[in-house]
Amino acid sequence: MIQNSTTTTTLTDQLQQKIDLKTKPLGALGLLEKLAFQIGKVQQSLNPKLINPTILLFAGDHGVAKAGVSAYPPEVTFQMVMNIVQGGAAVTVFCKQNKLDFLTIDAGVNYDFGVVDGLIDNKINFGTKNFIVEKAMSSDELNLCFEKSAQIVDQVAKSGCNVIGFGEMGIGNTSSASMIMHHVTKITLNDCIGRGTGVNDEQLLKKIELLTEANNFHGELNDPMEILQTYGGFEVAQICGAMIAAYKNEMLILVDGFIATSAFLVAQALYPEIKEYAVFCHNSNEIGHQKMLNYLDVKPILHLDMRVGEGTGCALAYPILENAVAFLNEMASFESAGVSNK
Repeated sequence: MIQNSTTTTTLTDQLQQKIDLKTKPLGALGLLEKLAFQIGKVQQSLNPKLINPTILLFAGDHGVAKAGVSAYPPEVTFQMVMNIVQGGAAVTVFCKQNKLDFLTIDAGVNYDFGVVDGLIDNKINFGTKNFIVEKAMSSDELNLCFEKSAQIVDQVAKSGCNVIGFGEMGIGNTSSASMIMHHVTKITLNDCIGRGTGVNDEQLLKKIELLTEANNFHGELNDPMEILQTYGGFEVAQICGAMIAAYKNEMLILVDGFIATSAFLVAQALYPEIKEYAVFCHNSNEIGHQKMLNYLDVKPILHLDMRVGEGTGCALAYPILENAVAFLNEMASFESAGVSNK
């Protein structure tokens, strides 16, 4: 973990000096400079490297989806998982384009896949319960989510991977994320609820009504694990556990959009230092995401008006990280280039 020791302070100073003395005006590379500094600090190196970048996509179904909070029926989850493992999804295309490893994980889809090439069986149950009338999962199921997702991250870390991103697939999971966001941040519930998969005005009003009903049923919650147990999907809980495992493995964590950031909210509430390891890849078009980012006081890399999930933001932002590392490692300094500094 990043330590506040004399050695680290010296390394921090050296990193900043190395960035400042490149052949450019101070701060002229903007966010790239901040990313280079962060990556160097995470890796405790003046010459950081991004090794075996990997995106993990966790899929799960939500009991609340049957109440009508989404524009799509619940069976779309398993159909999309099959599309993903066959390479037909947005994220698989972007990972292939940008040379990222990619793993698809069944965290709790309401479908018996059997043995499918390219699909990791991490199923906790066949979807969560309907959180409008009961907790989404038991405490044992939540703990199992953390254990099983951490095992996957530990295995990926053993391959040498030091940069890992997280995506999701699950009809109804913007409702889950909205509830987690409200309880962690204390932002007014209505300001946390968006259109998700693209519900119309009438469906949005119904979604707000149902989530308000759930909020009244469970009351205001403060404990991060209880919030996740009450409202999380199995895929959201496994992402949260995986992020914590990545932090413990000292990996750079790529955070995708609204759903992944809701998982991060819980991870950060449990382990505040995790934010130093996290890169927020894009600002989702989902209404609550910018408010989440403001709450965390972080700046996303991309603004592309996307709301597809799946880890697409991670895959698209990764080349920016590559360029941040490249300028830090390869760009000439004023001294080496024989250029006069101001």
